[in-house]
Amino acid sequence: MSETVCVLGAGSFGTALAKLLAEGGHSVRLVARDPVVVESINSEHKHPRRLKGMRLPAGLVATGSIVDGCRGASLVVCSVPTVAVRGVWQQAGLALDDGAYVMSATKGIENGTLKTVSQILEEVVPSKAHARLCYLSGPSFAIEMAKRLPTAVTIAAKDEAAAAHVQNIISTDYFRAYTTTDVIGVELGGALKNVVAIASGAAAGLGFGQNTLAALITRGLAEISRLAVKLGAQPQTLFGLAGMGDLVLTCTSPTSRNYTVGLQLGQGKKLEHILRDLGEVAEGVNTARSVKDLAAREGVDLPIADAVYRLLFEHTDPKDEVIGLMGRKLKKEAG
Repeated sequence: MSETVCVLGAGSFGTALAKLLAEGGHSVRLVARDPVVVESINSEHKHPRRLKGMRLPAGLVATGSIVDGCRGASLVVCSVPTVAVRGVWQQAGLALDDGAYVMSATKGIENGTLKTVSQILEEVVPSKAHARLCYLSGPSFAIEMAKRLPTAVTIAAKDEAAAAHVQNIISTDYFRAYTTTDVIGVELGGALKNVVAIASGAAAGLGFGQNTLAALITRGLAEISRLAVKLGAQPQTLFGLAGMGDLVLTCTSPTSRNYTVGLQLGQGKKLEHILRDLGEVAEGVNTARSVKDLAAREGVDLPIADAVYRLLFEHTDPKDEVIGLMGRKLKKEAG
């Protein structure tokens, strides 16, 4: 069945999701802040800066208005940076049609409040829509989705029927969605892996090898699991697509913005220059702040995340941070 879908956010991932949904036979409105992006998509069927100029389906149109985008949509998909979620949904929540489903694809934790995206949405989206809030995560680079390469993700919702409904809308012959009710596990897996990816990139930038990468991924997963389980996640979620799957992808490829940030830090570049040249948000940078505060609040030890925080905001030497991790007190592997 064809749906009317609004996608909030015309970055790489939002545009790839809009393309995916339009190719699935749905009528899609993509909301973009930049009038140049709106004009290019509507007149040339191309994003002027994202997805390497790939042609977008005719069923995808762009608008600069959140209200116009949401009006009449049976599914509203949000792919904006964490820092923008609250402001966007203060507008979108008021324009949401009765009965509309919501799927967030944002991976981060809000600075200051330390709230996940689900907690933000439950504050700003009308309560009558709470049963239809869903969250997408998993190993899914935008460019590969846009190229129609096989991809598998997880959709989480507190209401199992809501997750299944959105699963059926978004799945195609090259994009497979699984479902879970473990919202917090999916959210924290998606957010925290970006911090570990910065560490992995830094190790590569320093010239370290696959042994180092394997250790960072494995111990990074242990850190993510410790904090997520403390906050109510199901342990098995962290070994699935939204946990290990996303972690492996983001920690092993220069396609990852977070890995790229770490890589260039390891090569000696300054953070402000890296972020200026990146052109899109690397969620792991802001998440590193939130995770440090969240771990302190919960009394959870996260040595890799702590090292990334110091590297980003205290400008420590990447090599010193690796040496410091290797020199920690010896312990059993479990925990």
